[in-house]
Amino acid sequence: MTQASLKHPLDDILRMDRIPHIWCEGCGLGTTLNCFAQALKELDFDLDRLAIVSGIGCAGRASGYVNADAFHTTHGRAIAFATGVRVANPDLKIVVLSGDGDLFAIGGNHFIHAARRNVDMLVICSNNFNYGMTGGQVGPTTPSHALTMTTPYGNIEHPFNLVALAAASGAVFVSRWTTLHVTRLTESIKKGLQKKGFSFIEVIAPCPAIYGRYNKLGDALKMMKDMKARSVIRHGIHPHEAEIDPDRRIVVGDFLDIEKPEYSDRLRALAEKCREKQAHET
Repeated sequence: MTQASLKHPLDDILRMDRIPHIWCEGCGLGTTLNCFAQALKELDFDLDRLAIVSGIGCAGRASGYVNADAFHTTHGRAIAFATGVRVANPDLKIVVLSGDGDLFAIGGNHFIHAARRNVDMLVICSNNFNYGMTGGQVGPTTPSHALTMTTPYGNIEHPFNLVALAAASGAVFVSRWTTLHVTRLTESIKKGLQKKGFSFIEVIAPCPAIYGRYNKLGDALKMMKDMKARSVIRHGIHPHEAEIDPDRRIVVGDFLDIEKPEYSDRLRALAEKCREKQAHET
């Protein structure tokens, strides 16, 4: 057998010297990373034109596994860093890979304003309903009544509907899939990579080691079977109607795909207008 025949199909996309990854057995983050890598491969995406940004948390480690320029930033600041990269170098495609806690708790303000400005980036959020890396605390997407380390008697807070929040804030592409929907998720990531503007994909990812254990959801296979039974595809519905209740149903699909002027394009146009005005005045 030749050495070439041993080459993995994603060898050029992933940093193979960092594989195997650190995620727990059954965690959905490996599947999310695989779908992202597969999308890059199918698009024959130029990795020199790609920058990956992530924050703190289990999902945040994904940036280190992709064979492209990457920033592993401070907690909640991934989108702020990504905005700076986009403005500084508009030739790059920026992808933020992070989790629900990082993006929507401490990082929530950055998310809504980047979407409002329509900064060109693709944000892929792995939502496992808790802070998995630090022991399983309640987070902004933890379902009502769910058990976590900090809600041992059940969560009394209302969780965010992330796709509704993204759409209301101004995103131009909004989608949600589970890690069971690998082909559909890969196709949505391909759309997001080619979309101009703020794109958002939520990925429902099982966390059997912590969230699943607290809530007696069984092992990873059982959690995946439950996601299959409860997932309902509803392309094109208003994101506010995209319900997510792991105990009843999870509405998935591509919900929004519109066009709007992009922030850095408008910023450069404004800068050019200022230069012309200054030149005229002198």
